[in-house]
Amino acid sequence: MTSVAPASAPTVPDLAHIAPRDKAEILAQALPYIRKFHGKTLVIKYGGNAMTDPALQQDFAEDVVLLKLVGMNPVVVHGGGPQIDDALAKIGKKGTFIQGMRVTDEETMEVVEWVLGGEVQQDIVGLINVAGGKAVGLTGRDGGLIRARKLKMLDRDDPTKEHDVGQVGEIVAIDPSVVRALQDDAFIPVISPIGFGENNESYNINADMVASKLAEVLKAEKLLMLTNTPGVLDKAGALLTDLTARRIDELFADGTISGGMLPKISGALDAARSGVNAVHIIDGRVPHVLLLEVLTDQAYGTMIRSH
Repeated sequence: MTSVAPASAPTVPDLAHIAPRDKAEILAQALPYIRKFHGKTLVIKYGGNAMTDPALQQDFAEDVVLLKLVGMNPVVVHGGGPQIDDALAKIGKKGTFIQGMRVTDEETMEVVEWVLGGEVQQDIVGLINVAGGKAVGLTGRDGGLIRARKLKMLDRDDPTKEHDVGQVGEIVAIDPSVVRALQDDAFIPVISPIGFGENNESYNINADMVASKLAEVLKAEKLLMLTNTPGVLDKAGALLTDLTARRIDELFADGTISGGMLPKISGALDAARSGVNAVHIIDGRVPHVLLLEVLTDQAYGTMIRSH
């Protein structure tokens, strides 16, 4: 992720061609959504292009601040795969993946911690603060937020075979009290997906899984996952806008959903089944996609329902 630029005046698109009445109408159409989601928690998984393109970074920060100012409670969980790969390349290591999960030895874990918990997290905090919000960075250690244990990864084709992916964790428990305390005090939490074990060891946890579990525990109204695709696509490349649990099982079985989409969809489905009202997988390459998804009736991706 690029470093935060000095706080110069943001570039605002010229909207002079839109008549004042039309502008007012556009703003008024957001009112029912603001009313509906006021006081509700939105968990946002931030990753992909939205995280590496400077213009989209600024759009994201502005969207999060605006959602907070109109009375919602955004909580940001970020990834950082490309940034980790860049940092590993600098020390001559190449990332390897098994079933969409990064194999994390001790040296890789150190890199993951300083890239995610340091550089990436602080860049996001800075962007939100420059946009007028009050962001606070957390890792799983802060306030005992994410307790984890070593992930036992079974082979998808042969369940008797187990893969050792190193210091990759699965979530044992999430204690959301530190997040709630920050929300109540008008702060925007920005969470790095790093958990800790019973001997204080660190675990790299898939950010999609952290966002999904956090949405469950916080009883979020929505879980919004920004990706580098328009949403979930069928084999012909067409967008699937509305998915049920049964349809997702079929898409897993025939291989339509694979690779990096697997943990994303699995986590999203768990969240939907556990009471999160709506899970949206949305295209982070669309400017201001968060505002468009939350404050308009236009769908910008795939919505996942439990039934």
